[in-house]
Amino acid sequence: MNTEIIGIIAMFVLTLILALPLGRYIAKVYLGQKTFLDPVFVPIETLFYKVSGIDAKKEMNWKQHMVALLAINVVWFALGMVVLLCQGWLPLNPDNNPNMTPDLAFNTIISFLVNCNLQHYSGETGVSYLSQLFLMFLQFVSAGIGLAAAAVLFNALKERTTETLGNFYNYFIKSCTRILLPISVIVATVLLFNGTPMTFEGKQEMTTLQGDAVQVSTGPVAAFTAIKHVGTNGGGFFGTNSAHPLENPNYLTNIVEMIAQMIVPFAMVFALGFYLNRRKLSWMIFGVMTIGFLALTIPTVITEMNGNPAIAQMGIDTTAGATEGKEVRFGAAASGYWSIATTVISTGSVNSMHDSAMPLSGMNQLLAMMVNCFYGGCGVGILNFYIFIILAVFISGLMVGRTPEFLGKKIEAREMKIVMIIALLHPFLILVGVALSTAFPEQGASTLNNPGFHGFSEILYEFTSSAANNGSGFEGLGDNNPWWNITTGIVLLLSRFLPIIGPVAIAGILASKKHIPESAGTLKTDTSTFGLMVFAVIFIIAALSFFPSLTLGPIAEYFTLY
Repeated sequence: MNTEIIGIIAMFVLTLILALPLGRYIAKVYLGQKTFLDPVFVPIETLFYKVSGIDAKKEMNWKQHMVALLAINVVWFALGMVVLLCQGWLPLNPDNNPNMTPDLAFNTIISFLVNCNLQHYSGETGVSYLSQLFLMFLQFVSAGIGLAAAAVLFNALKERTTETLGNFYNYFIKSCTRILLPISVIVATVLLFNGTPMTFEGKQEMTTLQGDAVQVSTGPVAAFTAIKHVGTNGGGFFGTNSAHPLENPNYLTNIVEMIAQMIVPFAMVFALGFYLNRRKLSWMIFGVMTIGFLALTIPTVITEMNGNPAIAQMGIDTTAGATEGKEVRFGAAASGYWSIATTVISTGSVNSMHDSAMPLSGMNQLLAMMVNCFYGGCGVGILNFYIFIILAVFISGLMVGRTPEFLGKKIEAREMKIVMIIALLHPFLILVGVALSTAFPEQGASTLNNPGFHGFSEILYEFTSSAANNGSGFEGLGDNNPWWNITTGIVLLLSRFLPIIGPVAIAGILASKKHIPESAGTLKTDTSTFGLMVFAVIFIIAALSFFPSLTLGPIAEYFTLY
């Protein structure tokens, strides 16, 4: 038990140690300062801009940034639909996987496009290698989109009064080449040397421990797995994701994959401090996020290590913890830690089956996605947290009878309207989707393998995972049908782009306002007091919005165990 706890602490501490210098490096990249990777990537970027005809030095306002962001996503969507609908006829399909149905292709391409990777197919049997490669491309660019949007926010917060906020394509290309690609190469290399396949051959014959000959899928797994974590994507090359022994062979690769999915979200918080030269602000943000993370992680790890009381009452030894749906090579503690990290960060990869987790662990996994701002995904975690900062500043201003200000800019009615729309959009999409699926059981509830409270949790998890751009699931749900593919696809689209456009719009509007110098009456936003205020706002919104639904699902299920 002590060894398992030490392993978890080591993973977190290592991530934090590596994230600090990475945050400084990211700030330099977005500031346009010289970095040690310039000799490698400057010629590549120059060639790309020359071939594409893009002027990377042209300044854009926030609206032009968003137009560029949406335009390239439309192009990727069209290309992806062609690949998935025709994969059975296209090359790099040694296992002869068939074309996707239109509704499944719609869900899949949107899912990867929005950095969610909600897979309604089984990885190795659902797509060809060509499709896997295109989806891998989307894992890079979708993460790069989130990072580029965060860079626009950084720029807006730094400038005193401006209409222009840098160039979107410059931020986007640098996010992919300078940040995501180098880290992915390192992670993929570690995985490769630990037995993760990297090949274009089809199924290979292997002999099981029982002596049976079986056909096992392989493919370019190491590269796919690396960017799925570094880009906080989460889509598994195999259907069982990082619980698969070829995708996550041992405890070392488990540590590497855990660090890989957490390091960029950590680093982006510190990059904000370095970029604005306000490190206390970044530590305040990181502190609030970490308190929230630990509040979800510690109970989950304890619950999973204690095991299932209903099984213990049958006289069965549960000293190894709640082992159903978990891999012995990782153990209950590391699996519980992963389950919260992957839902807090919106990666969505799994090294155990969340559907088999204890009820309160499932509740914490749901809460991690419902809050959706503790670390978060690449770039979008900062954008989501920014909404709660503005809310906390506004409420604090009302409490002291002073016009709310953040970093020298007055927050007025226009910005607050956008904030409230974005803050309420998340619970609206989740709860409306759940309500429709339960109101029309022939559409949604009919696909459940588990009735009762746990079945309701499966429906709640599916829409929560979609709205949080997470992608993990309670896999007792039969989700590959038109109802789930279309409804979750719509939720995926709305929950990805509106929460990006909203914070960037607020930042752009504030950047154009006159800067107000700090005075004795200015609210300090880099203090622990303000951090507690932000945490309280997050807690109240999440509790008020989702507590009734959690009561009907995991909380009710918990009481059935006793």
